[in-house]
Amino acid sequence: MIKNIKNSVWTGFGIGLVLPGILVSIVWFIMHTVSFLAKADLLLIGCIAVNALLLKYFFKVNKENTGRGILSATFIWGFLFFFYKMSQS
Repeated sequence: MIKNIKNSVWTGFGIGLVLPGILVSIVWFIMHTVSFLAKADLLLIGCIAVNALLLKYFFKVNKENTGRGILSATFIWGFLFFFYKMSQS
């Protein structure tokens, strides 16, 4: 099924934004529900790190444009995390 994904930067950008977005929303809910995980920001980094696994896979199956889109989305997630941490200080 994944091999049928179009080799496009925009497709990779969408995948790179949506998948970590879903994971971040689940982790955000858990962090605000379970009190001892309230300061566990490493969980948020793990959600963004999923893009690294996707990036490795798409480069392995020779879908470089999709991988480039995922890489771009990863930078955006990284900047968002940076601004989140700076606002907590």
